[in-house]
Amino acid sequence: MSDTDTRDLTSLRTPIVAVLGHVDHGKTSLLDKIRGSAVIEGEAGAITQHIGATAVPLDVVSEIAGDLVNPDDFDLPGLLFIDTPGHHSFTTLRSRGGALADLAILVVDVGDGFQPQTIEALEILQRSSTPFIVAANKVDTVPGWNPNEDAPIMGTYESQSDRARGDLDTRLYEIIGELSDEGFSADLYWRVQDFQRNVGVVPVSAMTGEGVPDLLAVMMGLSQRYMKEEMEIDVAGPGVGTVLEVKEEKGFGTTIDTVLYDGTVRADDQLVVGGMNDPIVTDVRALLQPRPLAEIRTENRFEKVDEVSAAAGIKVAAPDLDDAMAGAPVRVVRDRPLEEVVAEVEAELADIAVETAEQGVVVKADTLGSLEAMADALDEAEVPIVRAEVGDVAPRDVSVASTADEHIHRTILGFNVDVLADAAQRAEIDDVRLFTDDVIYQLIEEYTEFVDDLERSQQDTILENITRPARVRILPDHVFRQNDPAVVGVEVNSGTLKNNTFVMKWEENEPTRVGQVKGIQEQGEDVDQARVGERVSVAIDGPTVGRQIDEDDELWTDLPEKHAKILEQELSSQIPGDELEALNMYLDRQRKRDPFWGK
Repeated sequence: MSDTDTRDLTSLRTPIVAVLGHVDHGKTSLLDKIRGSAVIEGEAGAITQHIGATAVPLDVVSEIAGDLVNPDDFDLPGLLFIDTPGHHSFTTLRSRGGALADLAILVVDVGDGFQPQTIEALEILQRSSTPFIVAANKVDTVPGWNPNEDAPIMGTYESQSDRARGDLDTRLYEIIGELSDEGFSADLYWRVQDFQRNVGVVPVSAMTGEGVPDLLAVMMGLSQRYMKEEMEIDVAGPGVGTVLEVKEEKGFGTTIDTVLYDGTVRADDQLVVGGMNDPIVTDVRALLQPRPLAEIRTENRFEKVDEVSAAAGIKVAAPDLDDAMAGAPVRVVRDRPLEEVVAEVEAELADIAVETAEQGVVVKADTLGSLEAMADALDEAEVPIVRAEVGDVAPRDVSVASTADEHIHRTILGFNVDVLADAAQRAEIDDVRLFTDDVIYQLIEEYTEFVDDLERSQQDTILENITRPARVRILPDHVFRQNDPAVVGVEVNSGTLKNNTFVMKWEENEPTRVGQVKGIQEQGEDVDQARVGERVSVAIDGPTVGRQIDEDDELWTDLPEKHAKILEQELSSQIPGDELEALNMYLDRQRKRDPFWGK
């Protein structure tokens, strides 16, 4: 094939756009508005509905954006919007080495500002190095706002009252400030000179359509200026895509909704698809697209097509797709050796493989992409993973978690997945903790709080069962009984004196045990312990006053070496300062005799 032929086959594909943001901030409404506007402008059939995506051709973008987009300035064919908004579709849609979406819109409610999923979306965008713009949505909710349906935002912004404009400015600059807090330089899009270094903020209303022309214009401009080379594909080459969803479809069995980002897939192609265990080799049975909007019938929603070229969403019906995974690669074999294509799919799956340890938590996620995002977040939180898989929490996951040596690892973290009923029952029986959430960092926060609580209660239990350091002085004129047991008045100089502990004293730098505390009374009432500064009477079994102990003697709790070591190395932050002082004085004396004592 000559160079000229190769160039002829090279085509610019449509940039793929994902929409992210916090729940209720208007992601779906904004997508619906763009789709609705596109349908109205493209009534002649220019607008095409794909599986899981909507293609908005350049001439339709130009109709919606008006003067903001001159079609003669652009080579790219338009924009392909992923219809399922949110982290789910973004983390699922991946290509080799990162996110499949070329661009993202982060939707932020101007009234609510940043929320947990906004921050999570930013972290995902940052990790995948995906360029994005912020749609500051719901400008129509600003008090006194005078709407101007479907208008570019600058004109409608200028026409507002000073009060409404001032109110919006305050909210917009709060969003810009929050972006700055997260490490992004941002400004209103018409003030941004370099979109590679700064994030453009576009005020919009999904309800009135204000700002939607600007949003489309900025995305077309960004794509044309910075992504043209990346959009070059071999349009006739074997198709390459990602599984968006695995679905049962009446009359077709298990199908895969696929976003194609390179080449072409034909109705007679052989495919390799990433599976739960091994790559699946299968033959296309049918390529399905939604029927045109006017022709959709619920009983016959799809029409068969002979081929589809990137970028596009397509439903593929083929045998043996039960084990296909959302987020897995799809590759057309065509005229290449099958082994080579299988190896490519295996290599791509290996890129996403999560590093596991011998001990750790079990992780389940809805897609390969979100599994990878979970693994990255857990790695940052220094939480080891023993097993990570796509799919709902099943009894076998509980079996794996129940074998963990440490209680903190007898846990399953599920992101955006269901817990099967028999798995929930099994978890209760096997004492396995289940954590599920649809916000990754909230899920990890819940788990780390559980670990902290568990460690605290373990430390409390250890503290209850460990000998505590104390230093006391026998008060002059406070001998109430000389022996069997000796009863004396003492003052606690530091630490905590507990009942039933052994006490000793230092004689010429040698420790000598003198007896065991068999009772503590404060003002005639029996107590379990005495704290620093308190004066109590103490019954000590063993010594005789005048022989082994005397008035003004300093007595110490006789700490077992193992207890002293635990207190110093593990619990020093859990005990009061005066107790730590008593411990350190005790250790100093012991280590004068033996430098390695309690180490």
